[in-house]
Amino acid sequence: MTSDVWLPIPADEIEGLPEGLDYRHWDGGEDYPADPADCAFYVVPYMKGMEVALRPLAAMTSVRVVQTLSAGIDHVAPGLGSLPSGVRLCNAKGVHEASTAELTVGLVLASLRGIPGFVRGQDAEEWRSGFYPALADKSVLIVGYGSIGAAIEDRLAPFECARVARVARSARATERGPVHALTDLPDLLPEADIVIVSTPLTDETKGLAGAEFLARMKDGALFVNVARGQVADTKALLAELESGRIKAALDVTDPEPLPAGHPLWHAPGVLISPHVGGSTSAFMPRAKRLLADQLTRYAAGDALRNEVLTTG
Repeated sequence: MTSDVWLPIPADEIEGLPEGLDYRHWDGGEDYPADPADCAFYVVPYMKGMEVALRPLAAMTSVRVVQTLSAGIDHVAPGLGSLPSGVRLCNAKGVHEASTAELTVGLVLASLRGIPGFVRGQDAEEWRSGFYPALADKSVLIVGYGSIGAAIEDRLAPFECARVARVARSARATERGPVHALTDLPDLLPEADIVIVSTPLTDETKGLAGAEFLARMKDGALFVNVARGQVADTKALLAELESGRIKAALDVTDPEPLPAGHPLWHAPGVLISPHVGGSTSAFMPRAKRLLADQLTRYAAGDALRNEVLTTG
């Protein structure tokens, strides 16, 4: 049985990797480090796009595990049909929660407190004083209450929010309170001052924040997307922003990267960051720990963490 492991991080930079496996370094370059047919464990290069992620998959006839370094799997899902049955797909739950939750709160605070306007004022040497909204006393709705959604709520806790409501695919109870089902969204959206979307991109969530969703948000509310750009309907979002009825803070867009000249760049009330929710100094140590743990489990024949699905 082949023991090749393709890593986007050099093996000698990852502490705790088990012996007995053949580590190959590939971070999306044109040349492969070995024959893809000999790869048993494929760690997908991080933030290199779908084309890179899928390029070797069809030739990986011996692969047993595909491991992403992202929480989402949408960039590898189209290639799963070419894989043999029994391949386990694992995501990077536990790697991005801290970074993404940190940026989410940063986007909320920057949007509410007018930080982009202060930066523009500094560039223009203008003293733009005024009275700005606070996060304190606001009602927050988190749509997508997985590990990242829970981490966002953890970081909201000190800010004296009036209420945090939670929504996931199905209802459940947590120590912090109930998690509502997606079907409850129509009743929850009008009550929220801030709506944070942190869902994975699936057939169910694609276009979730469309015209009807956005229309149910209260006047003056802030829409925050740290999920995937396609979770929101860009045309519907632009219409709401251009009317001035709501504001938005977006770490992801559709299309992405957002091309020059796109009207979303200059829509009123929007703050855009370039999909950097997980791209921080916190990423690498957590990614390395995950890989060392997963490969130790793999070498020992133990259950892997974060299994999302197994190919049929």
